Amino acid sequence: MVITAVALWVATLVVHGIDVTAATTPRKVGTLVGVAVVFGLINSFLKPIVKTLGCLFYVLTLGLFALVVNGLLLWLASWSAGKLHLPFHVSGFWAAFWGAIVVGLVSWLLNLFVHDDED
Repeated sequence: MVITAVALWVATLVVHGIDVTAATTPRKVGTLVGVAVVFGLINSFLKPIVKTLGCLFYVLTLGLFALVVNGLLLWLASWSAGKLHLPFHVSGFWAAFWGAIVVGLVSWLLNLFVHDDED
């Protein structure tokens, strides 16, 4: 969750159209953590369903359809955040698309440095 929050923060810095409009730094951090939870829940419940139903698209596009799906899920997280009165907004599909790529890359990079002790 913390890694996703940091990745979302980086996306707000890099991608035009992804904004956290909270007034203070503690509220921004709280908003990013809240959106990370929402994004994680959406990914946990909807992504497996979309992968199962869209399996043919994943195969036909050699996995590139996953970028579209991740962008749409980030856009859905933005909409859900708005319904929860969290000051996080993704302005459109392309912002969500590029934001999902940034979130995925930053999450992957940060996970390289986090060691899982379950080995």
